[in-house]
Amino acid sequence: MAEVRAKKALGQHFLTDLNIARKICAALSGGTPGTPGDVLEVGCGMGVLTQFLLGRDDIRTFGAEIDSESVEYLHAHYPDFAPRLMEGDFLKMNLREIFPGGLKVIGNFPYNISSQIFFKVLENRDLIPECVGMIQKEVAVRIAEPPGSKEYGILSVLLQAWYDIEYLFTVNETVFNPPPKVKSAVIRLRRNGVRELGCDEELFVRVVKASFGQRRKMLRNSLRSVFGGFNGAEHPFFTMRAEQLSVADFVELTRWVAQNM
Repeated sequence: MAEVRAKKALGQHFLTDLNIARKICAALSGGTPGTPGDVLEVGCGMGVLTQFLLGRDDIRTFGAEIDSESVEYLHAHYPDFAPRLMEGDFLKMNLREIFPGGLKVIGNFPYNISSQIFFKVLENRDLIPECVGMIQKEVAVRIAEPPGSKEYGILSVLLQAWYDIEYLFTVNETVFNPPPKVKSAVIRLRRNGVRELGCDEELFVRVVKASFGQRRKMLRNSLRSVFGGFNGAEHPFFTMRAEQLSVADFVELTRWVAQNM
């Protein structure tokens, strides 16, 4: 069948450079010899990454693809892959049911849902030890940035709490069809050793989101507008801005908020 037509509504930009596709696939670590680990490719498109993933014997590749035209194309070109290709929305999939033994995630992620994909990875962090994704460069920088940078934000803190993040390489617009208006980048997330944060984890998320909600303001103002006046109590971080705090600082701040709410 003919090539798949890229659909703007699905944020499709098909990678055409095989060397970059090979490099992205090589960034994903494999399973142990004899026991290939499960890998889910999100958004297989016309299989530019899929072909290299299927060529590896240290992983067992599954696919999630929402576009029926792409699914038809993949069935025609990669018939052996068809039983492991799931047609549907990755964001709605129950990964615990499908991959009870865990999985790694890889993909040339649609830019319009890349943040939601990472939030889903975060929700399933006990299942997902590693994720390699190509996303908009701006988002990749934001996720990988350390504290103190103006790009450092909610997604940076929440992902860095549970994953070590590496910005691997930048990808130019010219290697896609159609070319996006922005540069892309490939990042890798690997689970760190943290099993629990040492604070109320739901409150931690609320504190981080509230802190960056008015990022130009001091934390005193951002947090009080969400959690109230804390009975006049002050934390040493209150005179700082959200981007100045590390993950450990946010954990400390969450404990303090829990005691003073």
